[in-house]
Amino acid sequence: MANTTVRGAVQIHGANPQFLVEKIIRTRIWESNYWKEHCFALTAETLIDKAIELKYIGGVYGNQRPTEFISLLLKLLQIQPEKEILVEYLLVDEFKYLRALAAMYIRMTFRPVEVFELLEPLLKDFRKLRVRSMAGYTLTYMDEFVDQLLTEERVCDIILPRLTKREVLEETEGLAPRSSALLKAMEQSGSEDEGQARERKRRSSSRSSRSRSSSRVSGAGSVRRSRSASGSDRGRYVSRSPSRSRSRSRGSSPTGSAARYRSRSRDISPDRMQED
Repeated sequence: MANTTVRGAVQIHGANPQFLVEKIIRTRIWESNYWKEHCFALTAETLIDKAIELKYIGGVYGNQRPTEFISLLLKLLQIQPEKEILVEYLLVDEFKYLRALAAMYIRMTFRPVEVFELLEPLLKDFRKLRVRSMAGYTLTYMDEFVDQLLTEERVCDIILPRLTKREVLEETEGLAPRSSALLKAMEQSGSEDEGQARERKRRSSSRSSRSRSSSRVSGAGSVRRSRSASGSDRGRYVSRSPSRSRSRSRGSSPTGSAARYRSRSRDISPDRMQED
């Protein structure tokens, strides 16, 4: 009676929910001490305390011994809690192993559309998870574990039910397209780069306009200076020309008087001198 599925449980994928775990592993879980001592008479409420105490995830280890994680998963399949309770398990951010347990159960029992809608937001959870397997302890992350649930056929030594591809669900079931956080970050960085490029272009254009205005001002000043310089040269030339003419007139007066005296002396005849 302790290993039978709860009365009134709904069949999943056309079979008993506990049959989703392979018979060999299921038998080993029923024979384990953890199942007999800690999983007896557990309910959806008391199972939370056991899930909080988990220290790792995994299937079987050592001499094909089942882990506590896989034992609690089988207990969930046995009692089959309501969907709202499993969603609440999934939304608890404080206890990561409880979230991993709920994600595993949702992947095995929920409809494909609900699986993508509930598990894809967990790809943003980057917390570490310890994994116990036949090779010992290893380390993984929550987003990697969820990605394995969505893409791989076997996780934690359990064969997962077939999952319809996302592209098919988008066309047939109306599943919303996946929003990638990486794509959003790239678009945001691209918009920031475009804004910075525009700002740089605006600054360079303002600098070029300033340089053009300064060159125009300097060119106008040089033209003004050249014009003033040419005007001053013309003034100087006009002021010098009278002095030169005056000096020439002054210098030519003695020669002119001498010429006049000579002409006068030549005009005086000897007869006129005798008459005088």
